[in-house]
This record gives sequence, C-alpha cells and structure tokens, in this order.
Amino acid sequence: MDNKNNKLENFALDLFFPKFCLGCQKEGTYLCDDCRTLLDISEHDYCLCDYKPTRLLPEQKTGKCPKCQNKKISGLYFALPYKEKPLTKKIIHQFKYQPYLKDLSKTLASILIEHFVLSGKNTDEIWENSILIPVPLDKNKLKIRGYNQSEELAKELSKVLQVPVISDILVKIKSTKPQMELSKKEREENLQNAFAIKKSAGLANKKIFLVDDVYTTGSTMQECAKVLKEPADGYLGAKQVWGICVARED
Repeated sequence: MDNKNNKLENFALDLFFPKFCLGCQKEGTYLCDDCRTLLDISEHDYCLCDYKPTRLLPEQKTGKCPKCQNKKISGLYFALPYKEKPLTKKIIHQFKYQPYLKDLSKTLASILIEHFVLSGKNTDEIWENSILIPVPLDKNKLKIRGYNQSEELAKELSKVLQVPVISDILVKIKSTKPQMELSKKEREENLQNAFAIKKSAGLANKKIFLVDDVYTTGSTMQECAKVLKEPADGYLGAKQVWGICVARED
C-alpha cells in the first residue's frame, strides 16, 4: 500500500510540478541523457594532494600517494571536476540553494554510482562492513534549508550500495562562516572544534565513508575525519575514514 501511495504522490508532483533538465530545459527530468553525457564522469580516482593530484592505479588499495600521507581521510571518491563544467556547478547549486531541489539527490547519487562502476569500485570488498556518515549541518542552516543535502545524498547511495546510513553519530556543534568566502587557512581555522561525536554505537571495526557534495580544500572532511579517528569518552576511534563527494574542486 505504501508503494502505491508513493507512486500516486510522485505522479501528482510530476503533474503539478514538472521537472525540467537543468542543462537544456527539456521536460521530464533534472538531467536528460544528452546533457548527462556532457559531464564526463570520471573513470579514475586521484590522491589527496592539493596541487596536481596523482591518478591512482585501479588495483591500488590506498587513496594516497607518498606526498599526502598526512591527510586524515584515507582517500576520496568523486565523480566530477567542479570547475570544468558550468552544468556541474548549476546542479549542485540547485541542490543546496533556493529554489531548493531536494530531489536532485537521486540524480547526483546516480552520477556517483556510475563513477563507482567506471572506476571499478562497485565491489563487495570495498563496501562490505562499511557505513555512510553524512557531513552534518549546523542547526541554523538545517532549519533554513529544511534538509541536509549530504544526508539526502547518502540515503540515495545507501539504496544501491546496500550500506547503512548513520546520521546521528557525527554532529556539528558550532556555527561557522560559509567556507566559499574563506582562504584555505581560514577554512581550517573556521572548522576547528566544529564537530563532535554524539554517540559511538555502530562504529566498531567499520569502514566509514563521509558523504558530502563538493570537496574543495578538504578542510571539512579532514576535520570530520579527525574527530571520528580520535578516541574519546569510551569511543575507540575509527581506523579508516574515506570521503565520497559528487565533485572535487582543484
């Protein structure tokens, strides 16, 4: 009965609020097949170096090169370069800013899934014994937007990867300035002590994948990973924390 109600609800939404491609305005979807082919979804993974990241070999188990071993996250999976295509920026912008298109989570998740397939990351070995943790929003932004875009993306990825989402372990405890207005050093200072572990249940011996929309300098994911890895108040600390984002800005 619930499935039938969902279909009726989706039909009504499509009837009264039709979707239009953000690339060419064709009716029916937020991203038509023709515009999707323009995005150049990556077949490769890269290390975490800020300048000219190294392309990793498909069989490589680690997500770092010798130069970026000091990074807190173990590696990063991303599907698109953020700067190259105006359409990439437009899709992500509409996901986060007015008029908020929450349903874009399905489109963005499908782009990531295609990247996993193209890069050979659609294996049980990678995703078994893992959890998805969305990068949290502070309460004010969550109230304004009405949803955490990273959590919505994680939920859609979970449906395909069959990896559970846990949204109440990592929390944001401090309001911060918008990262886009700051330099790399200012971003790092802005996020210091901004995140905390609320509870540790479910993390023991798990491989954690932090989910966000865009990776710019990596300051947000690095700070989240630091908190997840540090033991505190009976919390043992995570051994591996990887990042997943739709796009990376270099």
